[in-house]
Amino acid sequence: MSDAPITWSLLTAQARMAAGTCTASEYAEALLAHALALEPTLHAYAHLDPAYVRREAARADLTHATARGVLHGIPVGVKDIIGTADLPTRCGSTVAPDPRLATDATVVERLRAAGGYVFGKTVTTEFAFYTPGSTTNPHNAAHTPGGSSSGSAAAVASGSVPVAIGTQTNGSVIRPAAYCGIVGFRPTRDALPYTGISLFSPTLDTAGVFARNVADATRLASVLAERGRVAPATVPREKPPRIALLPRFPWTTIQPEMEARLDAVASRLRLAGAEIVAVSLPDALNAAPDIHKTIVLHEGASNLEAVQRRARAQLSARLNDALDAGRAIDGDAYRAALASRRVMIAAALDWMQHYDAVLSPAAPGAAPAGLGSTGDPACCTLWSLLDAPAIALPMGRDGAGLPLGMQLASTPDADDALLNVAAWIEAKLAPRTPRPGAAE
Repeated sequence: MSDAPITWSLLTAQARMAAGTCTASEYAEALLAHALALEPTLHAYAHLDPAYVRREAARADLTHATARGVLHGIPVGVKDIIGTADLPTRCGSTVAPDPRLATDATVVERLRAAGGYVFGKTVTTEFAFYTPGSTTNPHNAAHTPGGSSSGSAAAVASGSVPVAIGTQTNGSVIRPAAYCGIVGFRPTRDALPYTGISLFSPTLDTAGVFARNVADATRLASVLAERGRVAPATVPREKPPRIALLPRFPWTTIQPEMEARLDAVASRLRLAGAEIVAVSLPDALNAAPDIHKTIVLHEGASNLEAVQRRARAQLSARLNDALDAGRAIDGDAYRAALASRRVMIAAALDWMQHYDAVLSPAAPGAAPAGLGSTGDPACCTLWSLLDAPAIALPMGRDGAGLPLGMQLASTPDADDALLNVAAWIEAKLAPRTPRPGAAE
């Protein structure tokens, strides 16, 4: 196996720098060369400044060993709706930048305080909604990488950074992670602070992380999280988990190849000792997509009202239509949706408490062909609505060579327990989808 820096995990890079076998600057140069070679096709970055990266890496090298943080010298991709003081934040739009995003978001402050730095601002869909950016899938440039955290997922999957930060309102961490063949962790909302990040839906917007393994995702999430919300490392389980297998959702169609792969994974986990219980979705949760849509559109119309008023012509037709639809939702309907959400959360807690995690598809199938869509987030809608922490894990490729991803979810605030289950599963399965050397 290659030992090139572009293959290193976060923890491996940390160990190399701690041992003195690689400096932050040497690591940055290797990643920069790789990223710049890929960018003409991959388009993972909305802003990538080699001189800035070199300065940040050099600053890390000048830090005394006794003052180095847990992310010393680690470059991180940061989604372009997350505020940064020294790099532009454009939210995937030509609209004039929001001055409130010209300072570091709290997650960026914590990243820097831990010794890491922003490698580049990663491409997002327009205001983190559905209109795609320019990023392609690193496994096949003719396919979508997913959205809205498209650039963050593609950057990690292609090897230009070991980890990245994204956000999710519906499926914007889990889906691109699955499409790109990496790990994506969307914790309980507010486990990672959202201050300084462009808002669409205050009820549902959640910060998350991308990595190539569970240990790296855990470490980064721990650094960014509120104190005590995410442990810095997973803990080996004393016994195999009890997992609910939810192979489909009533509001979308799962492709046969995804169904077959998920069933094969469940069989392997049974052989490894896990108790796998086939389940179907309780009727009380069937309205999740409608409730989710009402909340998101109503809140999005409110949060982007001023933007749309002054720059409607610069917004895509799709975003304008969504904001107009959200404005047409009256307050009573919105409040009823919030009340229904609370009832559904209670029903889900009653159902999910009997399992260590629920295993389901991360997406209906592999990344669709074409760059005009970011794919279907329907497999993520329920967990996003319920504020259930979720994690995407790779589970091989389809017949065309594109990654397939599974999704694990648990009850709100059970983030550490979910990560422990994910680490157990990761260890029991075959090696993950290899990182592509370049966009195809």
